[in-house]
Amino acid sequence: MSVEPLAIGYAGAGLLFVFLAMGIPVGVAMGVIGIGGMLLGAGPLLTVGQLRVLPFGVVNNYGFAVLPMFVLMGVLAEASGLTAEVFRAANLWLRRLRGGLYQAVIVGSAVFAAISGSTIVNAVVFTRIAFPEMLKYGYSKSLSIGAIAGAGSFAAMIPPSITMVIYAIMTEQSVGQLLIAGVIPGILTAVVYLGGIWVLVRFRPSLAPTIEERVSWRERWQAAGKVWPILFLMLLVLGGIYTGLFPPSAAGAVGAAGAFFLAVTRKRGIRGGWLGPALQDAASISCLIFVILIGGLLLSRMLVVVGVIDDMVAQITAIASTPLRFMILASILYIVLGCFLDTTSMMVVTLPFLFPVVVALNIDPIWFGIVLVKLIEISVVTPPVGINLFAVMGAVAGRADFRHVATGVIPFILLDLIVLGLLIVYPELATWLPKQMIDG
Repeated sequence: MSVEPLAIGYAGAGLLFVFLAMGIPVGVAMGVIGIGGMLLGAGPLLTVGQLRVLPFGVVNNYGFAVLPMFVLMGVLAEASGLTAEVFRAANLWLRRLRGGLYQAVIVGSAVFAAISGSTIVNAVVFTRIAFPEMLKYGYSKSLSIGAIAGAGSFAAMIPPSITMVIYAIMTEQSVGQLLIAGVIPGILTAVVYLGGIWVLVRFRPSLAPTIEERVSWRERWQAAGKVWPILFLMLLVLGGIYTGLFPPSAAGAVGAAGAFFLAVTRKRGIRGGWLGPALQDAASISCLIFVILIGGLLLSRMLVVVGVIDDMVAQITAIASTPLRFMILASILYIVLGCFLDTTSMMVVTLPFLFPVVVALNIDPIWFGIVLVKLIEISVVTPPVGINLFAVMGAVAGRADFRHVATGVIPFILLDLIVLGLLIVYPELATWLPKQMIDG
């Protein structure tokens, strides 16, 4: 008995949401659905063959080596205490401005994003470091949390972004070009955030009381001097990729080695018990990503094998027959999915359906990748269940409730929508810099 491809696709999508509601890990859920669909649509022989080849192919793929390296770089940088130094320097330079602590969070998050790669890590780290300081000086609790959650999403766009690496590998695009493509949109987002805060606190001064404490220029320059290692690491990694000095996989290794050297120097050796937990965190995060990737690729392979992709592409292109209509449809889809899935799962679940449409409509895949990442940035801070919101709530340790998070993040969602509109109207913001790259 033959089963219609779309029937398998819809049944798989329905089962996925059921499994997620039951609390089954998303990687396991996608893998089980993929295996079941292949058994039903293609038979046991092909299914067993895929199970023998695909998981090993993923973990043995040299291109995926960049993922654990970037994860390790971010974890080691956090363990070294550089994150706190970045915020302290931004705080001392900006605090006398009205809304200066908001600005410090935005600048600090943008800098830390250049060695982090994880939106959740960014949000949690700055909640712990910056939120008590903001409360101490009478800043708005809601807007403080909103600024931290919104700026935490920078790590999805500013390289080295784990989200971009996964998109590049899944769509067979250049990892280096995707990472470099995120530089201008990432800086643009930070600038729009800074401008939005500047306007907001002038219309509502109560959101940011003036800080009267004076800071000497000596203190400012001393704090700035402690930030140079993180800037050097950022320039080393991105400069190496941009100039073609080394490929992204090697850049990840260089970055991880640099972060390890900085951590050992700052901690004065590997004593003190900091290295073990850092390595465990890096291994845990990397394994989680690979489980999701393997499960997602099993699901994707099933969709291709049984013919779901061809039928789904035909349906989507009939509804969204122009690039603009397609981008609007994709925007709605990702913002809704952000209420249920983490960033990696969103891409792994949707790209098998959407990327063939991107190809069919002759949309630049680099530009689409940047727009997709911006949509993911919005989705992770969209109430009621954006994943960054829960990360921040867990880190505030009862000093605020969800009402503060949900209201505080709204201005930053609106600012993100402005950036999204600019990226859609002006694709060159994403495509110009990669075209200037020197091939390695």
